[in-house]
Amino acid sequence: MTPRSPEPEREFVRRVAPFGAPATAVAFVVGWLAGGLGVGWSAAIGVAAITLNLVASGLSVSWAGRRSDSLLFAVSGLGVLVRLGVIVGLIAGLRHFAFFSTVTFALAVVPATVLLLGYEMKLMAGGVGRELRLPVASKTNPGPEIHREVVP
Repeated sequence: MTPRSPEPEREFVRRVAPFGAPATAVAFVVGWLAGGLGVGWSAAIGVAAITLNLVASGLSVSWAGRRSDSLLFAVSGLGVLVRLGVIVGLIAGLRHFAFFSTVTFALAVVPATVLLLGYEMKLMAGGVGRELRLPVASKTNPGPEIHREVVP
């Protein structure tokens, strides 16, 4: 498969990841003011988990996209399940600590996810990935791993 350039996944990570630390700090302060130190930590961990999930998703899809279409499909589809499993495992592990609030964690994760999805839609609508180069099929080269009918 021909490498894509520029990669919209990496561009999205590059644009969004710098907001992760400030968003985590804001979540901590809001949680702390709303319910104490434990609530603040729970909210901050939730936002940090979503930020790390975004980075892992973007970099893994970008990596797989440079390898093959099949790997891209597998990483995109199964990667969601793996990352959700990590978040569930994080909740299961942290529930044993007295400071952790599952409700606060969820109340931080859901809005953070919605905001990220909204920002991603805004970036895609604005043209991130517009310069994406896809291989062109010809009579001698049907394209990588794709068999399509070529019109003469």
